[in-house]
Amino acid sequence: MVYLDHAATTPLLPAAVAAMTEELAQLGNASSLHSAGRRARRIVEESRELIAETYGARPSEVVFTSGGTEADNLAVKGLYWARRVTDPSRRRVLATSVEHHAVLDSAGWLAEQQGAEAVWLPVDRAGVLSPDTLAAAIDADPASVAMISVMWANNEVGTVQPIADLAALAAEYQIPFHSDAVQAAGTLPVSLAETGATALTVTAHKIGGPVGVGALLLAKGEQPVPVLHGGGQERDVRSGTLDVPAIRAFAVAVEVAAQRRVDEAKRLAALRDDLIAQVQAAVPDAVLNGLPGGPGRLPGNAHFSFPGCEGDALLMLLDARGIACSTGSACTAGVAQPSHVLLAMGSDEARARGSLRFSLGHSSEQADVDAVGAVIGEVVERARRAAR
Repeated sequence: MVYLDHAATTPLLPAAVAAMTEELAQLGNASSLHSAGRRARRIVEESRELIAETYGARPSEVVFTSGGTEADNLAVKGLYWARRVTDPSRRRVLATSVEHHAVLDSAGWLAEQQGAEAVWLPVDRAGVLSPDTLAAAIDADPASVAMISVMWANNEVGTVQPIADLAALAAEYQIPFHSDAVQAAGTLPVSLAETGATALTVTAHKIGGPVGVGALLLAKGEQPVPVLHGGGQERDVRSGTLDVPAIRAFAVAVEVAAQRRVDEAKRLAALRDDLIAQVQAAVPDAVLNGLPGGPGRLPGNAHFSFPGCEGDALLMLLDARGIACSTGSACTAGVAQPSHVLLAMGSDEARARGSLRFSLGHSSEQADVDAVGAVIGEVVERARRAAR
């Protein structure tokens, strides 16, 4: 299979498989005080230190979760609740209209069930949030803002936001700032300290680690209200028995990705640019969504709209030829609805429905790109005939 859906999940790195397999044979709850528990705790803390060093955080600022969705929920809900405790007048949650559903739906739930006011920040036609737009939203009533959430890089169209500038704006007003950095963490220089953000979300399975483990990088002194209650693990922010094998594999994947990051970003960007060229040569009216390239676009992302096509039809026709891609976020796959990201960027429903995301990762090669270039013209023509 030609696998071009790395933004949904990427294959486990061999080193992560080896680490997790070895740890699965061990025994011990990291909260236990006996020798087996202490051994497990040592693995957890060594992993925590490695992840912290890679992402510009202190070890105490790494809170392990079950993945990106839980970390986003903890950040949005937990920081909102904490702000309301200290100042009940702070009801506004600011987030872009192109966020992952883990953020969109968390903010929406707070609005529906908790008395929050969700404010959806508009983006431009490339999916970029201007600092001026954020500043205007804050300035409308600074004292009412509870928290801000802006994703580092978009999971559908690959647009990279000016996170440091946005976080600096929030800091001027002493407003907690969270960023979902799930898509950025493998190929961009993600750092909690350098951005000055309050919290960052990362997850293992986007960078070659296992599904089911992630982390919220939470700045020192921040204490969001927990979403889960129980044994008080992870600074009493996220209770639950720690998955030691998954955490060890997560740390190994982070280490490998960090060592390769610069060279891998260059390699993937070259493959991406060739993929864009081959698709546009075969389908001249294909529209590339997002920024054309450079630092404003994820190295491994190519997202197209194909006029006159349904994205689902294109996906299945490519799948029949052994090519795996996506119509958008895997978390909403299988639901026949236009992309909220493209709609927010100004696309009409037809264009939003007729789109595909090709995302490359550590296992991608030139042959994968060439496989798409060889069949995309025929596939689009078949999809257009079916839609007539």
